[in-house]
Amino acid sequence: MILPVIMAGGAGSRLWPLSRQLNPKQFLPLADAQLTMLQATIQRLKGLDTSQPLLICNEQHRFLAAEQMRQIGMENTRILLEPAGRNTAPAIALAALQIVSEAIDPIMLVLAADHLIHDIDAFQTGILTALPLAIAGKLVTFGIVPRHPESGYGYIEKGDRLAPDVYTVSRFVEKPDLSVACDYVASGNYCWNSGMFMFRAGRYLEELQRFQPDILEACRKAIEGGQQDLHFTRIDCDAFLACPEDSIDYAVMEKTSDAVMVPLDAGWSDIGSWSALWDVSAKDSDNNVFKGDVLGQNTRGTYVYADSRLVATVGVEDLVIVETKDAVLVAHKDKVQEVKNIVERIKRDGRSEHINHREVYRPWGVYDSIDSGHRYQVKRITVQPGAKLSVQMHHHRAEHWIVVSGTAKVTNGNETYLVTENQSTYIPIGQVHALENPGVIPLELIEVQSGSYLGEDDIVRFEDKYGRA
Repeated sequence: MILPVIMAGGAGSRLWPLSRQLNPKQFLPLADAQLTMLQATIQRLKGLDTSQPLLICNEQHRFLAAEQMRQIGMENTRILLEPAGRNTAPAIALAALQIVSEAIDPIMLVLAADHLIHDIDAFQTGILTALPLAIAGKLVTFGIVPRHPESGYGYIEKGDRLAPDVYTVSRFVEKPDLSVACDYVASGNYCWNSGMFMFRAGRYLEELQRFQPDILEACRKAIEGGQQDLHFTRIDCDAFLACPEDSIDYAVMEKTSDAVMVPLDAGWSDIGSWSALWDVSAKDSDNNVFKGDVLGQNTRGTYVYADSRLVATVGVEDLVIVETKDAVLVAHKDKVQEVKNIVERIKRDGRSEHINHREVYRPWGVYDSIDSGHRYQVKRITVQPGAKLSVQMHHHRAEHWIVVSGTAKVTNGNETYLVTENQSTYIPIGQVHALENPGVIPLELIEVQSGSYLGEDDIVRFEDKYGRA
């Protein structure tokens, strides 16, 4: 049986302002209106003989990942939490160690959560081609058959042909310049490096021990010092921070003599930029891609994403326009790789638009910061049925709650009471309080905060059902 290991880390800064630090592209419905990138990665495995997947994600994304798995019927998916990124070799080592600690040695299918694959049949055929190779002890990588020269991807050079769709790996090549990429594609002897792999968990650990024992030792200590929290595995932070940072390509695949490649021609894209998303999206007769409330007049070859309002374009060509509630991006399609530079400027300027959207997801629901000013902030809060915010208090702000729909169960100091539609309640500064939805429909309320400091770090939690500090 195949055990999918889904790597769901990464920031996706080139897809700002839609992709943010706390809500990156793998958790967004970019190519599919119904499924996020993570959910689509799981769904394309349907029909294969696979076990419940293991997710690897950032600590900050744990509830977002868990909720998206719940939405597709996988409530108990195991999620391995990285306290910090150390690249792919340590991440995969953590997963392999976690798996073999359970006294099994399955075939790991390592996939990224933010890739698009159009031809599911071709993808699954490639998996089935790789399976007997992995069972036999090979370390399989999947090379993407290139459709055009691309300087944004690494390449894999084919070695000896072992079977109709199997080659040894001659070498891995870093991202080339465009002229070299043209030579690679013209030769027919190179594939794009997809970052997808298949091998036995124990076999990968053997090769990691041979070539990068310091990575394996640090990851082993991190797993041994970890703790289980519901279906989250929290590894030892200090041990993992001591781990060297390296990719699986450098650490293992370039060094092992057992690397083989299965070429894939399955309509693959890593959607690494807005122009890449335009490339793979359905277009109108003027080569435009419009998402949301968009009116285009004399507009051609343009990608427009309207999140919260009408966006109108007149007489433009080859642009990317992305509107969210708190930011608007306008870029030429040829320059979208420079979006990451804007994100770096936002960081340097001490702004927050790279961190999260105006809407912020929490394990209990979501809030939208709809207005703010000197000493006040207004939020629209949605609490899911049965969910409860932590028992907490604030040193610097008071809160006034007005229920719009549903019923709120409020703890206010020593009192506990219900607040229903069109009713309100007041939480003074320093008062221990909690908010819960005891009903069967979402609780919608308006929260008005007032005080000298309104930051999210002014929360002292006394009790939390979601294990937050």
